[in-house]
Amino acid sequence: MRRRTPPPPSPLPQRDGIDAVRVRLPFGGSWATVREHLVERLSGAGPGVVAGMFDSGLVVGADGNPVAADAAYVPGMFVWFHRELPEEVRVPFAVDVVYRDEHIVVADKPHFLATTPRGGHVTETALARLRRELGLPTLSAAHRLDRLTAGLVLFTVRPGERGAYQTLFRDKRVRKEYEAVAPYDSGLALPRTVRSRIVKERGVLAAREVEGEPNAVTYVEVVEHREGIARYRLTPATGQTHQLRVHMNALGVPLLGDPLYPEVTAPAPADDFRRPLQLLARSLEFTDPVTGVAHRFRSARTLEAWASYAGWRAEQPGI
Repeated sequence: MRRRTPPPPSPLPQRDGIDAVRVRLPFGGSWATVREHLVERLSGAGPGVVAGMFDSGLVVGADGNPVAADAAYVPGMFVWFHRELPEEVRVPFAVDVVYRDEHIVVADKPHFLATTPRGGHVTETALARLRRELGLPTLSAAHRLDRLTAGLVLFTVRPGERGAYQTLFRDKRVRKEYEAVAPYDSGLALPRTVRSRIVKERGVLAAREVEGEPNAVTYVEVVEHREGIARYRLTPATGQTHQLRVHMNALGVPLLGDPLYPEVTAPAPADDFRRPLQLLARSLEFTDPVTGVAHRFRSARTLEAWASYAGWRAEQPGI
């Protein structure tokens, strides 16, 4: 078995809080040059884009020097480059820092801002913003929230410690509480624990429940209700994609502002921030695996539909 070569550190600095793309040339294949492989691998970039990157010296090796257009293909070789990013619509809400020490940063993320770069959301993410604003290029996310969900996210400062914090989530040693606003149903028996098996298929927007051994568990409570809506406390014991949204929809009280449940709606324009999903990661509680300190953090955000249901409804077309 071929031993995996650990990647060298990037010779390129971050750009707008985004790491350079690292590519390791695969073993096997019949490419004669590095350029030939990248032209094939990055075919979606468009005609001439990769060739232009080589001509401009934008593809570099581990020593930071440009890779020549005719450089021979070497299996296992690492190369780096910065991809050209399209201009993104700025999410006009701040990422608030709740806590910071030499090991972690706990941020209170707004609705509409992705946690980490993915798809069309790259520089407009909580991670990229915090790297820039705090001057912490090594900052990484220990877990993620959906782009449409607001609330607390844990980031790690030192790369060597990230695994210890990720293990907290993997081993379910973090207590998370969420707050949600959804219709009130007086006939719905709560509190209760919802258990089901949730499947999220790649390329399909909405997750779904299927028969089988439960892999998603959520404790659901009503905190208070008025005007036909309720504020719910949701305590997940597992972390399946869209778990809280799926479980609330299955109970017949889908979250207000949810574009996927019970039905997938047409995507809103990128600059339309009128439909925030009424879901908030309210609190995080854990014992720090590095310092041993017992932490409990609480979001200061308020869900708009609960603060002013009439005002929230006025912003929702068709309601």
